[in-house]
Amino acid sequence: MTLIRWSPTRDREIAELRTEMDRWLDGFFTPRTPSGEATFSPPVDIEETAEAYIVHADLPGVSGKDVKVSLDGDTLTLRAERKREQTSKDGSLHRTERVYGSFERSFTLTAPVRADQVKASYKNGVLEIHVPKSEATKAREIEVEVS
Repeated sequence: MTLIRWSPTRDREIAELRTEMDRWLDGFFTPRTPSGEATFSPPVDIEETAEAYIVHADLPGVSGKDVKVSLDGDTLTLRAERKREQTSKDGSLHRTERVYGSFERSFTLTAPVRADQVKASYKNGVLEIHVPKSEATKAREIEVEVS
């Protein structure tokens, strides 16, 4: 068995490398503006059932009155803005990781829908949208006649 001498310098180098890798990966997976600021793009789940599309979007820190939902043909669009909270004038920020600003996300639905029956609700920072499918696209069972 070979003994390896412990080196505090090596541990520090490994920690710095890990910090740099974390920073690089964060930058790779976080959308940014041309100026380098992170953009607000909330996560969305879209479920398709036989009757409807059900969309859930996490919008923490967004006021319900700032949320806009529109349906144009087969394209569902979500718009909102998360506003920066005021900080005290005598304090100083040490770290700012939360992302603020407006966003717009659009999704193409693959089946015809009933635009006149779309319903959206907002509760506890989660936007829920029900988009019913049109009758023509719903699956139906056809009885087979036996002769």
